[in-house]
Amino acid sequence: MLGHIGYRMKVTMQDSRTFIGIFKAFDKHMNVILADCEEFRCIRGKKTKEEKQEKRTMGLLLLRGETIVTMTLEGPPPAEEGPRVNLPGAAPGPGIGRPAGRGMPGPGGAGLQGPVRGVGGPSQQMMQPAARAGPQLNMPPRGGPPGGMPPHMMGGMPPHMGRGGPMGPPGGSMMRGGKGRLSMSIM
Repeated sequence: MLGHIGYRMKVTMQDSRTFIGIFKAFDKHMNVILADCEEFRCIRGKKTKEEKQEKRTMGLLLLRGETIVTMTLEGPPPAEEGPRVNLPGAAPGPGIGRPAGRGMPGPGGAGLQGPVRGVGGPSQQMMQPAARAGPQLNMPPRGGPPGGMPPHMMGGMPPHMGRGGPMGPPGGSMMRGGKGRLSMSIM
């Protein structure tokens, strides 16, 4: 089929119509596109039983493959007639065609290196580490307490105790504290 693209083809349909045109394309369903197409139909007269053939010019036509009965080669590809007409804007411009898209190296030679600046992802200011204003209160030094002990083992409250903890104080207990010491009592 690919070898016949550009040739003049005659296509007969199920309803006995015949189309003759330049075979331009087809697909897996055998849908066919014909250019410069003409339709031929046989028409019987009402009073007389004689058949006459009616011709009409159709132009560009898409024929559904389900309704095609036969396709035959009618003639070679038509010869180009005279010089081609130059349309305004159809002439090639001064630009350069380049491949583009994901994975293609751009002008800097970089392919898939991440999002383009300003597109997707946080801004550069958000990616910079924050400057520290001074020592933080109630925070262990960076890297954890000395010796690698958790803060609650160094005399602080256990993680489940106190206000705002995930579980609150267990069993109605309250915290009482004296000078520099921590004690628990259950009520």
